[in-house]
Amino acid sequence: MGCNQSSSASMKEDSQNISVNVSDDHCFEKLYKLQRELGAGSFSTVREATKKGTDEHYAVKIVKRMDLPPEDEEALREEVSILKNMDHPNIIKLYDFFEEKHFYYLVTELMKGGELFDRIVQKTFYNEKEARDVVKILISTVKYMHSNNIAHRDLKPENLLLTSPDDDGSIKIADFGFARQVKGSASLTTQCGTPGYVAPEILKGEPYGKAVDMWSCGVITYILLGGYPPFHDEKQSNLFKKIKAGEYQFHPEYWSSVSTEAKDLISQLLTVDVNKRITADKACDHPWIHVDDHVLRDKNLGANLTELRRFNARRKFRAGVKAIVAANRMASIIKL
Repeated sequence: MGCNQSSSASMKEDSQNISVNVSDDHCFEKLYKLQRELGAGSFSTVREATKKGTDEHYAVKIVKRMDLPPEDEEALREEVSILKNMDHPNIIKLYDFFEEKHFYYLVTELMKGGELFDRIVQKTFYNEKEARDVVKILISTVKYMHSNNIAHRDLKPENLLLTSPDDDGSIKIADFGFARQVKGSASLTTQCGTPGYVAPEILKGEPYGKAVDMWSCGVITYILLGGYPPFHDEKQSNLFKKIKAGEYQFHPEYWSSVSTEAKDLISQLLTVDVNKRITADKACDHPWIHVDDHVLRDKNLGANLTELRRFNARRKFRAGVKAIVAANRMASIIKL
């Protein structure tokens, strides 16, 4: 096929003017010019790109089609299908999708502000209001996804990005690679997610639904306020045991200055019983979300910010090690 947009049943252009191009080998390159690399995975890289003839900058996820497992290809198509129907100020936008001979290209908005947690740890002062403002955005965005029967399934700090280096409030949820349409309350069965943020029902191998995102919101909220994760163990099997048991604490040295309402919301999010876990709808109406700003501004989280810096440094170090291992593995494959 040439460079014309496809009108195939599986990938139609919708009201958001997202072009879905099924085209020849050079179609993407006719419209975009690739720039620096932003990140890399096993089958994909993310690069900055400009649209030719304009000064518009984008992020492009480039996925190699060769040797891509069928389940990953299906997940990619699901990601595109979900993103092209999402229209929310706090969800990353998909502008273009190209299906070409050797690669898939997903063109999304460029998040120039980097990861939210990286911005927070640069602060010299941090209070409970700032943490609450992030949680408010996170939960209201999850409420939107859930109202459209979408479960993200991989909410974590790495997937909370900022659009601008100057605006702390412009947060967007990214990476919908594990996101799925949910039919019924517990229609999903795939065990996926990230250790430390994954819900107990997934680890137990039980059918599950949108409630897994609320558990992840609970973990993120705990870290934002306490500075460290609620579930931690160097041995993954022990970590999973703690998660399945809902075994965590509010250690007084870090939590005595945190409001009772905040701890109550975390407790309702980190509830092992799915039927008792708070929903996104109810979480948006929780008292902590509506506490007066000036009350929370007075709650200084300075000591916890120090812990958050340590947590973030460990998180970045682990990500760096994984990237080096992946690069070495790829180099070994190329040599074969």
